[in-house]
Amino acid sequence: MGKGSGRTGGTAEPLARDGRTDRATEAFVAHRKLLFTVAYEMLGSAADAEDVLQETWLRWAGVALDTVRDERAYLVRIATRQALGRLRTLRRRKESYVGPWLPEPLLTTPDVAEDVELADSVSMAVLLVLETLAPTERAVFVLREVFAVDYDEIAEAVDKSPAAVRQIAHRARVHVAARRPRAVVSADETREALAAFQRAAETGEVQGLLDILAPDVVLLGDGGGVVQAVQVPVIGAGRVAELAAGPGRFGTAASLRPAQVNGHPALVFRIDGRIDTVLAARLDGGRITGLYAVRNPEKLSRVERATSLRR
Repeated sequence: MGKGSGRTGGTAEPLARDGRTDRATEAFVAHRKLLFTVAYEMLGSAADAEDVLQETWLRWAGVALDTVRDERAYLVRIATRQALGRLRTLRRRKESYVGPWLPEPLLTTPDVAEDVELADSVSMAVLLVLETLAPTERAVFVLREVFAVDYDEIAEAVDKSPAAVRQIAHRARVHVAARRPRAVVSADETREALAAFQRAAETGEVQGLLDILAPDVVLLGDGGGVVQAVQVPVIGAGRVAELAAGPGRFGTAASLRPAQVNGHPALVFRIDGRIDTVLAARLDGGRITGLYAVRNPEKLSRVERATSLRR
């Protein structure tokens, strides 16, 4: 969520020096994308998910592999426990975060969008819903609903009984279902809505924006106190249209272009070639009901290169 965590931009895996390390490294590398995806869905932060991977590797490298029956399950258990500890720390840090907090956007590879369930689970809208769950509820929901981990394995990961995990899973499922978008929206529908939004914004045509925005649309902006952004949610088509109209006022140095972010169509706003804002949308009934504008520069590095996610 911020700088100074000691991260080096990737998981530091030691060079293999013997057969045992070879096996440990091979297993970790084979499941690395899965582990990153688990951690990212639990945390909403790619930077912190990378830290979880480093912590997972350090613990995995010390495991007696002859005692491990299922390497994938064991690695997921380690990553889940590390992510849970970090999630509780992040929740405290978010309490002092300046303005609304939004998940860190990821420029994703095309195969992420092809897995509809995975793309839905990492969408900005759903990640924000997951923020309303308690840490253990979030872990259980992610492991069960997204990765289809069985209840016994989840119980070991979160230190609960299988019966308790079933109750937590049910409670989390009901909670998320009540808050997530009511219907699945196709990528084409989202793309068309954002293209209309882009045309209207570039021309400053307020009526064009009003046509595509739901009357009760909500705009959230995340500047993290580093750059200027709306400090409170902006509600209503008229108010959002006024703010969104006219990126052209920045002149020829500005551009607004489509991109694939978190498995869904989005828009990336650049000034002088530098990413200024990533704009994701939530659609219901053919209209944009939510706009998520991430401007905090500490959250924009993963939009420069594509990230592959796995289930």
